[in-house]
Amino acid sequence: MDEGIAQADPSATTLALDIGGMTCAACATRVEKSLRKVDGVADAGVNLATEVANVRIAPGAVRVSELIAAVEAAGYEARVHADAASNAPPMPERADRGGLWVVGAALLSLPLAAPMLLAPFGIDAMLPGWWQLLLAAPVQFVFGARFYRDGWKAARALSGNMDLLVAIGTSAAFGLSLYSLLAHGDGHGTHYYFEASAVVVTLVLFGKWLEARAKRRTVDAIRALQALRPETARVAVGAREIELPIAQVAVGDEVLVRPGERIPVDGEIVDGSTHVDESMLTGESRPVPKRPGDRVAGGSINGEGLLRIRTAAVGTETVLARIIRLVEDAQAAKAPIQRLVDRVSAVFVPVVLGIGLLTLLGWGLGAGDWTRAVLNAVSVLVIACPCALGLATPTAIMAGTGVAARHGILIKDAQALELAHAVRAVAFDKTGTLTVGQPDLLAAEPAAGVDRGALLALAAAIQHGSEHPLAKAVRRAYEAAPGGGAPLPDVSGIRAVAGRGISATLRQDGGDLEAFIGSAAWMAERGVDLAELAASARAQEAEGRTVSFVAMAPAGGAAQPPRLLGLLAFGDAVKPGAAAAMAALRRLGVRTILLTGDNAGAAASVARRIGLDEVRAQVLPAQKAEAIRSLRAAGSGAQQVVAMVGDGVNDAPALAAADVGIAMGTGTDVAMHTAGVTLMRGDPGLVPAAIDISRRAYAKIRQNLFWAFVYNVVGIPLAALGYLSPVIAGAAMALSSVSVVTNALTLRRWRPPGDH
Repeated sequence: MDEGIAQADPSATTLALDIGGMTCAACATRVEKSLRKVDGVADAGVNLATEVANVRIAPGAVRVSELIAAVEAAGYEARVHADAASNAPPMPERADRGGLWVVGAALLSLPLAAPMLLAPFGIDAMLPGWWQLLLAAPVQFVFGARFYRDGWKAARALSGNMDLLVAIGTSAAFGLSLYSLLAHGDGHGTHYYFEASAVVVTLVLFGKWLEARAKRRTVDAIRALQALRPETARVAVGAREIELPIAQVAVGDEVLVRPGERIPVDGEIVDGSTHVDESMLTGESRPVPKRPGDRVAGGSINGEGLLRIRTAAVGTETVLARIIRLVEDAQAAKAPIQRLVDRVSAVFVPVVLGIGLLTLLGWGLGAGDWTRAVLNAVSVLVIACPCALGLATPTAIMAGTGVAARHGILIKDAQALELAHAVRAVAFDKTGTLTVGQPDLLAAEPAAGVDRGALLALAAAIQHGSEHPLAKAVRRAYEAAPGGGAPLPDVSGIRAVAGRGISATLRQDGGDLEAFIGSAAWMAERGVDLAELAASARAQEAEGRTVSFVAMAPAGGAAQPPRLLGLLAFGDAVKPGAAAAMAALRRLGVRTILLTGDNAGAAASVARRIGLDEVRAQVLPAQKAEAIRSLRAAGSGAQQVVAMVGDGVNDAPALAAADVGIAMGTGTDVAMHTAGVTLMRGDPGLVPAAIDISRRAYAKIRQNLFWAFVYNVVGIPLAALGYLSPVIAGAAMALSSVSVVTNALTLRRWRPPGDH
């Protein structure tokens, strides 16, 4: 193990460790306490389901070896968590957790349990005592050795865990039976309890095996993402192609990707056109067209074209590696509700041991039946395992974040997942969040006697070489219009007039004409009569759009007045699905607010088209954060939970101020780093989906905690009063853990509302 400083990056404050050997919530609590005692550790949290410890440390203050030594001193295994971009194997599972050990224990236990099963039918199949001892001993001390080993570690650390409870309970039943056998001989009428100890050990092993299998399914999202990484890449070196391991590909290398292959690196297309399936990044199933100059992400699938890609990122810096890290971090983090569970688990095992002792003394001294006293105490110890309590929250969080990631919703921390269920107001930025983020030609209205297609063609010709955003919008509109591929009119002498517009000479057989596009003020200076379209222009401006006019005049300053050809209205188009997203939020009982720095007209227009509840326009970035705080205080009584959705650097303060920050994946890195949730395809429809999965995950957490507490609160008194045998108690304990994990796994069937 590397003896260097835990934090290679001085700015980093968190180190992840894989922990091995934990069996219940009490184990996780003990590992946390051990790590927190290390000098330089600010805090530590252990997730039982992922078996990962997140340790917050002062930069440069703690060595990896110190942290690992602390974990090992507590009786567990530890190593640095495998990085998202690596292919390091997971922490090895203990062999005695495997199915073969369960089968072996079951085969030996079955002859012991058979008489109990056959007795109701009048069949006496009871084995002689020495045969029972011969069958029970391997189950107790070979297959059940893990309980003694891990229970001893807990006891030595003056703590308790599930293994200690099982070891004490089954040993008591086994010891009572052995005492009876040695004291009274192998008389046929003597009853032994070897079957209780053997069957309990077998059931607990079976429950842990089922639990481990179910827990592995909760991290399927991570494994599926990791499987998307190609192991090799075809690199172009001169005229040759060399296949290299992906770890040897460097930034700047040109990689060749054939049709149907998975793209191995992040980069820019140098040559070739295709469609790329980016569903693993965005959740969007439709292939995206790509051509030279476009960026592609490693792990996406090339369609029909041969591509040459210049590598821009490899290893841990790829989009896929960052996504994997985000999902891992979310699954390893603790939700706020888990803190209550941790506090309960910390005192649970000592309390159970106390109840077990009281049960033993109560039945032994009170009723004088020490055999019954031992069996009832065993039942108390066995049914009280806190596994279900420890798994209730993390399994639901893992399943929820995993299924959300498959649909393009990256939930970066457990707190965001838990808080989002209570969101009652969502504030949206406008540009790039609810709108496309670039100007589009939203209206082209010709004057009387002018064909709309001819108007668009002339406007596109005049602005053919311009890089101005409005010029690009005109060209896009012309190309998308019917007949947009036709040759443009022949123009020359294109001239840009600063602050006014642009003009050009249009060549015609009857003589040259001057065509020009610009503002109303420039048109007035040129003597263009705008009366015909003045009402339309006012209506467009009321919608917050920018209006330009197209006119034509004889070249050379002839006396004939210029003629108005039409108007062009530009605006930022609303994203498809934005209106449906607002309707979905209303159905969830969530109020929607627009926070934008744009003018009131443009803001009101967008709000009207998509159905927002409230508009706050001309809001500066610093004022957005204040607006979020005012929305939080607007709730009746307690503060209402507010989410902020944005995509730009100017949204970062508001994203940080909100209870839940939601960033568009098409936006800036600053926004995505600030927010707790990232929508990979920038679709507003994923906002109600994120709230919906949060509500469902939180419901699962509450259900799991309810059942976990019910098993213990109901089971322990019943066992203490003698209504549960050790065998039934063992079955109930195993069922509690499996039912909690299985309930969480039902989240895997979730689909975003309206997604068919």
